[in-house]
Amino acid sequence: MALPAFNDDGDLPPGVHRATLREVLERFGGGSMNRQAVGERLDRIYRLAQSTGQVARFVVFGSFVTDEPNPNDVDVVMVMEDTFDLSRVGPDTALLFYHADADAYFGASVFWARRCAAVGGEQAMIEFWQVRRDSGQRGIVEIVCEES
Repeated sequence: MALPAFNDDGDLPPGVHRATLREVLERFGGGSMNRQAVGERLDRIYRLAQSTGQVARFVVFGSFVTDEPNPNDVDVVMVMEDTFDLSRVGPDTALLFYHADADAYFGASVFWARRCAAVGGEQAMIEFWQVRRDSGQRGIVEIVCEES
């Protein structure tokens, strides 16, 4: 899955673009030491989230998936299966599900909801994260599993 080129604003074109973790890290996790560090954070966050066995969708948005040379963090939204039980995950993984803790511990802005709680439906919840602060839209990236 090839991720599209940046537009003139330095963003991916609007839409939910699907890519593997490897593709995301190759495209966005290099070029500066800061990008590499943020890419390593994303890798850790993704693997911890996946260790729950309950991730339905994992989306990256914000400056990490733009041409910004030095993003400070990575922004993530996760849709979890309805059967997700936070009390059943280990302490490091649990930090992902408390926004302030995820920011302090992982250097990431993490949002999440169970599928049944996705306001407006799961797809609408995901697409919401395309909206920039100036009300324009930019593309976001959904990380999908590698095909065997």
